[in-house]
Amino acid sequence: MDKKVLIKEIEELKKEILILKGINQNKSKAFSDVKIKDLTNLVDIKKVIDKSRFNIWFNKDILLSKDIESFLEDLISEYEPVLSNFNEDTLKVKFIGTILNKIKFANFDLNINDFYHSPLNFKNDKLNFNGYCDFYIAKGLYEAEKPYFFIQEYKPSMGGTHPEPQLLAELICAIELNEWKVIKGAYIIGAIWNFVILEKLEDNKYQYFVSSNFDSTDIEKLKGIYKNLLFIKDEIIEMVKKNG
Repeated sequence: MDKKVLIKEIEELKKEILILKGINQNKSKAFSDVKIKDLTNLVDIKKVIDKSRFNIWFNKDILLSKDIESFLEDLISEYEPVLSNFNEDTLKVKFIGTILNKIKFANFDLNINDFYHSPLNFKNDKLNFNGYCDFYIAKGLYEAEKPYFFIQEYKPSMGGTHPEPQLLAELICAIELNEWKVIKGAYIIGAIWNFVILEKLEDNKYQYFVSSNFDSTDIEKLKGIYKNLLFIKDEIIEMVKKNG
């Protein structure tokens, strides 16, 4: 049999197998609908337990000013009794968005901005994802052009779909669009934040690491969250200055 014919038949067989599994490569899938099974059917992705991967990120010596500490203490004092009952929009506007705005990720001189509910899409021979990301930082002031970090999912603590596979799908798309090997992100469930590192090992093969829980109603954990976000802000600025 001709080699080209054989390769074509193999590719067609692969497509048929994916369709039988309920995954049609020609049909896009929204991030909000992604389950971990969808990812494992499409690519080789594995969760690795290794908290040391966060050492550089979490252990950088960052000092918070008294004003920032007071700001975080006031947030907990005001919202801790009701935080776990917030729906997604209330959580974003009153608590998470307040923290992100305080960080001030936008840097107009460097063409960096943060985007809420902004579209992202990516398609190759394995993946076909699209949808709206709750929050990410990207190149571009008016329209997101290149996602740098933090395709972040917000979900209420009661009900809703677990955000981890949705975040991973977004991170995979971003890492492929940027042709990177590593990218960081985070997801939030109610008061709990988890930070994530995704690493590309080879084509269609990834591993990822999930941090311990950061309970944002605990002042020391909330300070840790704030420092982790400051680290990302500084990392993006350094990267853009170096690489554009």
